[in-house]
Amino acid sequence: MGSAERWGPLWGARPADWARSEEQQVPTYEEALRRVSLQPGQRVLDVGCGVGVFLRLVADRGAEPFGIDASEALVAAARERVPEADVRVGDMEALPYEDDSFDLVTGFNSFFFATDFVAALREAHRVARPDGAVVIQVWGAHEHNDLEAMKEIARPFFPPRPADAPPEPDYAAPGILEDLATSAGLTPEYAFDTTWAFEYADDEELGRAMVAPAGIAGIAGADREDELRRAIVDGLAPYRTPEGGYRLANEYHYLVARA
Repeated sequence: MGSAERWGPLWGARPADWARSEEQQVPTYEEALRRVSLQPGQRVLDVGCGVGVFLRLVADRGAEPFGIDASEALVAAARERVPEADVRVGDMEALPYEDDSFDLVTGFNSFFFATDFVAALREAHRVARPDGAVVIQVWGAHEHNDLEAMKEIARPFFPPRPADAPPEPDYAAPGILEDLATSAGLTPEYAFDTTWAFEYADDEELGRAMVAPAGIAGIAGADREDELRRAIVDGLAPYRTPEGGYRLANEYHYLVARA
């Protein structure tokens, strides 16, 4: 099973609720664009483009936006947000583009959903023009991410990991992304981190947002979704603001590599 077949239905289950979170990631996208000095007329491919928030920034800067995502529902939302973009449903391990097509290829918290991370990066390398930039973003150090608390709350609602499953890698650890990029034929240039916070207005918005990504609500099951939402709201009480909303700060780790 390719990554698109596996993840598309899960990520596409609640596109409107997911959009509320993706729209808040604009500062992390802008930081990446600042680092690579995007120019008008350049061709940009966003792998795992979601509802197209990053593509909107690309188009507004005069570049040519292209996107691919596993979810038909998210792609439909991206097309509505950025009608001038070429957005497709597809698999990141088999990108439907010619060699040397893009000046910039990005993957914001997406490449690690690939069945084979290196294969996905190898495809990004293939479609990037010689010396084109490939931006790989992952979550930062666990201790710098407030969303780790939500993961701990949600984990008991999911089926247990197989006993023989390897531990989840820490992609933010020094050298990990560099080694993966090198294995894919890319040349690591530099890494950096940035921090930004998700903010939600109240308990209802927080609960909807937290069960939207990666099909969390569906994995937990319809009979336990309300229980999961209550557990999340209760468990995230330390992040409640005086106004009754929630603020969850998170660190993002990036590697800029060259094709």
